[in-house]
Amino acid sequence: MIEHFTFGSMTIDGKRYQSDLKIVGGQVVSKWWRRESHSLEEADIDDILSAKPDVFVVGTGQPGRMQVTGSLRSVLADAKIQLIEEPTAEAFRTFNRLSKEGRNVAAAFHMTC
Repeated sequence: MIEHFTFGSMTIDGKRYQSDLKIVGGQVVSKWWRRESHSLEEADIDDILSAKPDVFVVGTGQPGRMQVTGSLRSVLADAKIQLIEEPTAEAFRTFNRLSKEGRNVAAAFHMTC
């Protein structure tokens, strides 16, 4: 469960993370980085695609600068994975809500811009 988010920092199960991260199969993958800084591509989330969640939540950063590419949108649609994109301050709440509902959810969070 994500306990807190503030610009550049997220607390999950009592542990503080200060870099972009993913949550896949209930596990935190910290110090996550993309090939293109503010562009989220298929290659950036191979582990999430392999896990085949029902929902993929993307925290796009505080002002929402990180963008999901059109090709990744297509891959997610073809795999029948629902995509939810929100600024990270909202996305972590969405992730928590879906997790509490028992949904198979994965996430990727950009912590800054």
